[in-house]
Amino acid sequence: MTETAAPDVARQDWLAAEFERHRGHLRGVAYRMLGSVSEADDAVQEAWLRLARRDPGGTDDLRGWLTVTVGRIALDQLRARRSRHETYAGTWLPEPIVTRPTAETRTAAGPEEDAVLADEVGLALLVVLETLQPAERLAFVLHDVFGIAFEEIATVVDRTPGAARQLASRARRRVRAEAPDPDADLTVQRRVIDAFLGAARAGDFEGLLRLLDPDVVFRADGGGRGFLSRPAIRGAAEVAGQAALFGRRFAGYARPATVNGAAGLVVEPPGLPRIVAGFTIRGHRIAAIAMNGDPAKTTRVDLD
Repeated sequence: MTETAAPDVARQDWLAAEFERHRGHLRGVAYRMLGSVSEADDAVQEAWLRLARRDPGGTDDLRGWLTVTVGRIALDQLRARRSRHETYAGTWLPEPIVTRPTAETRTAAGPEEDAVLADEVGLALLVVLETLQPAERLAFVLHDVFGIAFEEIATVVDRTPGAARQLASRARRRVRAEAPDPDADLTVQRRVIDAFLGAARAGDFEGLLRLLDPDVVFRADGGGRGFLSRPAIRGAAEVAGQAALFGRRFAGYARPATVNGAAGLVVEPPGLPRIVAGFTIRGHRIAAIAMNGDPAKTTRVDLD
């Protein structure tokens, strides 16, 4: 679409209505790009400001234009964030989306959740996306998730369509290798996590080993400080040791929750920041644990 001058009142009303119609979709784009609800909302708001300033023209569906615009804004944010994270202590994890582990929660989801719950953006996928170069992430999200043509993506990343295709291909290989599909049954997931919690409380090291995938990875984010700010830990024996330590200190404060569409836990120890634990379960074993204790990312949790 060719940009024109500032729109008249009737056109402005139409643009505003179209934008609101696509707001949830745009949040979903931005959350996949940024892994943060607050940053996603900022990106969506910036897209509205750009739309209000310059009419892209035409009377067709604005969804594609808005999707690419949000992607462009998020790409700039990712590049700025990457330089900040060079001094980040420990592992950076995405902001979790947390709800009660009940069926009625999905119909009662608030505006923070509606961008992601429909498609269940798993933490495992978001963690892998965070390891990609910003341009790779944009190409994968816009093309593989939202169907944007490589010709349009190329204009955002300042590459040829063929180069944009290669960016998405590299990202796709990483995602397939490191974030394969988890067990879909929430009942199975909850059963495994309940057993894990029980073994952790009891300090049952052998029981923990039976529940952990041999290549399990434990990631923790303390916001760049505190006891959770540490590099990732890999391997069943090492993670079981951390789980036993966790059980002695915190398991008594753990409550079940749904974290990014999967079974998880919320831990609220007295005098310490809230912790949100997300799990990736495959083959009835825990393949990954993401423990987020960054207060900036867990303030939206409300299970009361």
